[in-house]
Amino acid sequence: SWVNDLNDRVGFLNKWVEQGIPPAFWISGFYFPQAFLTGTLQNFARKYVVSIDTINFSFKVLDRQPKDRPSDGCVIYGLFLEGARWNPQIHLLDESFPKELYTSTY
Repeated sequence: SWVNDLNDRVGFLNKWVEQGIPPAFWISGFYFPQAFLTGTLQNFARKYVVSIDTINFSFKVLDRQPKDRPSDGCVIYGLFLEGARWNPQIHLLDESFPKELYTSTY
């Protein structure tokens, strides 16, 4: 329900405040995830003194959440796919199951 989702979002943010930057971020829990992703690019650009216009994301699907934060970039979870699914056996996108419009990566 909507209230449960709101409680989960507040819980994620409270944990972040109380325990520090997490090793992985619940991307679906952000109100405006584009701002978080842009901030991640900005941090990288500042660290390596490059123009933000010259960089972009590369992606790797992990088998499990890491215990530590990466030195660059970020790890996200809670990403939803529309019209496809992640197949963990072959480590590729695959056709979605019948009557399943949205799937979560994990």
